[in-house]
Amino acid sequence: MIEVNWLLFVATSLVLIVTPGQDMILVMSRSITQGAAAGLATATGVCSALIVHTVVAALGLGALVRASEPLYLALQFAGAAYLAYLGLQLLRAPQAPLAMAGATPKRLAQMFFDGALSNLCNPKIIVFYLAFLPQFVAPGASHAGLSLFVLGLVFAVLAWLVKAPLGWGAASLTQWLRAHPQSLVWLFRVSGLVLLGLALQMVVQRPL
Repeated sequence: MIEVNWLLFVATSLVLIVTPGQDMILVMSRSITQGAAAGLATATGVCSALIVHTVVAALGLGALVRASEPLYLALQFAGAAYLAYLGLQLLRAPQAPLAMAGATPKRLAQMFFDGALSNLCNPKIIVFYLAFLPQFVAPGASHAGLSLFVLGLVFAVLAWLVKAPLGWGAASLTQWLRAHPQSLVWLFRVSGLVLLGLALQMVVQRPL
């Protein structure tokens, strides 16, 4: 029923997933500053948002967003504004080492929300899904929509299998960073500048 070139799809997906980007930066920075659970929650939020993009792409709404430049630009600026907000937060972080956040449901829920919103506010993900996933569906497949949906879900799972361990492992650096607080300050600054750079790129780039 599902006619997909799985070997090529999985190999290509893993290459794309391990490429550093805004989601990876957010996951690792949350893990280092707030603890392994926060990194795991953020990674889960990011990958949950990928499922939303999967549904959008499978229903064909990605084509609508791509065809409507005002809608695309609105999503683009919303995503840029959120990235800039996160970047400014990192730049304004206190110079003293941050205490590990307590593993309370509210705090972890906020980390989950940050990860999901960061991914959902990136309009290029919708276009990426629309352009990337169909390439691995066999020509003339009788269930192309279902194949597209399954591919998106598999991509989200693969992303979680990569990002979650990285987010969890990054927390092991916390003890060292506490002993070297200036390194933590520079981590905040570099991560903040990277996020601001990504926000600027989203503003100045033209729709695909």
